[in-house]
Amino acid sequence: MRQDILIGIDAGTSVIKAVAFDLSGRQVAIASRRNAYVNEPGGGVVQDMGRTWRDTANVLRELTERVDGLAQRVLALAVTGQGDGTWLVDANGEPVHDAWLWLDARAVAEAREIASSDGIGVIYEKTGTGVNVCQMRTHLRWMKCNAPDLLAKAATAFHCKDWIYFNLTGIRAADPSEGVFTFGDFRTRGYCENVVGALDLSDLRHLLPPIVDGAVEAHPLSASAARATGLPEGLPVSLAYVDVMCSALGGGLYDPQQRPGLTVLGSTGVHIRFVPDPKDVHLNAERSGYTMTLPGTQLAQMQTNMAATLNIDWMLGLASQVLASHGLARSHSDLLDKLDDRVLAARPGAALYHPYISEAGERGPFAEPYARASFTGLNQQTDWFGMVRAVYEGLAFASRDCYAVMGEMPGEIRLSGGAAQSSALRKILSAALNTPTRTVDQPEAGAAGAVMIAAVAAGVFPDIEAVSKSWILPLLNTPEPPDAELARHYRELFDVYVATRHALAPVWERQACTGRTVN
Repeated sequence: MRQDILIGIDAGTSVIKAVAFDLSGRQVAIASRRNAYVNEPGGGVVQDMGRTWRDTANVLRELTERVDGLAQRVLALAVTGQGDGTWLVDANGEPVHDAWLWLDARAVAEAREIASSDGIGVIYEKTGTGVNVCQMRTHLRWMKCNAPDLLAKAATAFHCKDWIYFNLTGIRAADPSEGVFTFGDFRTRGYCENVVGALDLSDLRHLLPPIVDGAVEAHPLSASAARATGLPEGLPVSLAYVDVMCSALGGGLYDPQQRPGLTVLGSTGVHIRFVPDPKDVHLNAERSGYTMTLPGTQLAQMQTNMAATLNIDWMLGLASQVLASHGLARSHSDLLDKLDDRVLAARPGAALYHPYISEAGERGPFAEPYARASFTGLNQQTDWFGMVRAVYEGLAFASRDCYAVMGEMPGEIRLSGGAAQSSALRKILSAALNTPTRTVDQPEAGAAGAVMIAAVAAGVFPDIEAVSKSWILPLLNTPEPPDAELARHYRELFDVYVATRHALAPVWERQACTGRTVN
């Protein structure tokens, strides 16, 4: 039987998916399972590592039941997953604790200590990545002071996809994207001892596994993993890059000719710029954002908003509560119906909204755990639809804020994520960026990007550019040009947005501290 199927695992924060693609990049089948994590006192957010592996194995087995002859037809498997966080295992490969997710906020003090330390210049100049509370390097600093027993038991510090890869193959490894932006040098694409030292983590250097590029090297599926998943022992398995880079590949970022940007509007907002060469990386005075390797020699610079559609969900939740108080039950889907028309009919700039609704604050283009959302400029003429439009505009301005610190605006922005389906948000975003935007018809961009990496490792394509031209560029929709008049209006309003952000910054921590003292 012909081997004509590639499988991508995408272990996200909310859902673990296994997606089968044929060799033309067409999605054949998908199996998924809801993820689970636990919020703990003090800002901890943890996930059962054993359950994560079992859920992954189960979705792979479910996929074999949905595709005829999958075990005989599969050519290769690739795994990606949620970024940041810390997943510690001992010498026997057993978890020493529940995984700390990227949502974990207990290391605020450590993040600030690193960001104000004498070594921050070396850390940022080498990694091209700002220090955030969600990162492994910050988590390890917290553990050194507060949980040394965990570190004493640990032999390896994984990220999510690394843990799954270990269970699939028995190989302890990190991928180039997460390994480098956390502890390395984006110019050499490897670990940097000066960075590890500047982080005061040299005594934990042994926890960092070797970096393995899944586009170059794959490892065989182990016998135990084969029994758990129903896939054949020896199947080549690629450790793909972190989920956001795989989503970027599946969303059309890898285009050396066009050099586009990519904005993903999901629960969080992700804004990525294609960088053709390390010398083109644009570091910023705020020392924020991420610089990540792509397969080959190219890179991506990224700024991420902690909350994107979470802001819209919050507004819809308020409306649902008001209606429920009058005995009217309406779901978010009900409220979204025809909302685009109402939003576009509302007056632009009816209010100004800063979309920092996450309890973890903001991390792009500035890192501030105490940043909070706010409306300013309200008056008696501002109605609910005007406030919703202000939320949409706030998301667009947050996007522009991120692109502004990464250098010149890309000539085109490609859009992915659930909110990219909103015609109102697309029009507002295009005008706020004053750049054409277009969507990509790839519903499972993360899994697709992982499989693209496996396709190169398996020799189906010579490199990522070739597979991107074949699989992704044909899925790009027609560009939507910005509305010139709206773009002029938003250019002035964006300046006010930034000025207001700076004006509010001094009160965020005072508000948070005051809130903690109120019963």
